[in-house]
Amino acid sequence: MILGIETSCDETAAAVVSREGAVLSNVVSSQAALHAPYGGVVPEVASRRHLELVVPAVERALVDAGIALGDLEAVAVTEGPGLIGALLVGLSAAKALAYARRLPLVPVDHLHGHVAALYLEPDPVEPPFLALLASGGHTLLAEVPERGSMTVIGRSLDDAAGEAFDKGARLLGLGYPGGAALERLASGGDPGAHRFPAAMLGKPGHDFSFSGLKTALARAVRAEAAAPADLAASYQAAIVRALVGRAAEAVEATGAGTLAVVGGVARNSVLREAAARRCEELGVRLALAPSALCSDNAAMIASAARYAPALPFPEYLSRDAYATAA
Repeated sequence: MILGIETSCDETAAAVVSREGAVLSNVVSSQAALHAPYGGVVPEVASRRHLELVVPAVERALVDAGIALGDLEAVAVTEGPGLIGALLVGLSAAKALAYARRLPLVPVDHLHGHVAALYLEPDPVEPPFLALLASGGHTLLAEVPERGSMTVIGRSLDDAAGEAFDKGARLLGLGYPGGAALERLASGGDPGAHRFPAAMLGKPGHDFSFSGLKTALARAVRAEAAAPADLAASYQAAIVRALVGRAAEAVEATGAGTLAVVGGVARNSVLREAAARRCEELGVRLALAPSALCSDNAAMIASAARYAPALPFPEYLSRDAYATAA
């Protein structure tokens, strides 16, 4: 039994996962309402809220799983990347729990966690595959040859896709979280009403860029170039076009037989549909993380811990968090 703890941004999460990959519990306490008045996550506010929620989240995860602390074999925790203050809350809690029970601690990279969501029951995905990870803080393409290993071959040079959604929502006067609000508005609009750029498509390499798209939307809003729903639909279509287009280019370049899409943005229905169509055209398999495991959660962290080195008691006490990926 592995207890996972995730506090990299604004979700306080705890989960229990078996060695075989069965999710016995998965508790996620969102801070979205707390940060909504500010239009985004306030790091200090997030850290203080994690302090209040992390112990109740762990307690609930154990109760939901029907186990006690004494039944655990290891404690897994997100070590980075993320908001450093938020990460330190989760890491400190995980160290304390592991130390008290003389258990090993497994530090997990948040990005590896998103990919490891694919390895959970009931339908685990087997490598090798090409992974498109699109979330609020990260957008990248990685080759995954085996569980616990991945090689990044492309990433966003500026904004992440989820960040682009949030900033676009703010420009359109929508609430926070922006991605879901923009998708709702876009559902009533025409995605062909305004042709926004999908940067980097057709260029060498596998990197992404979304900052120019945000600037284009700002200009369109000021010029009142289209109705808000049409702007939202067109803007969303451009983000999806960039994600799917670059992923398709990488599939062809690497010869991958499977494209996996993970991360919070992978919950977007337009992205899922576009990826399915493109994979069918390419003749490759599409693997989508379950919707509940796309956003930040602790089950994916516990899943990744099954394939990461464990630090024995008490060697992990000096372990530190990191804010940015290497």
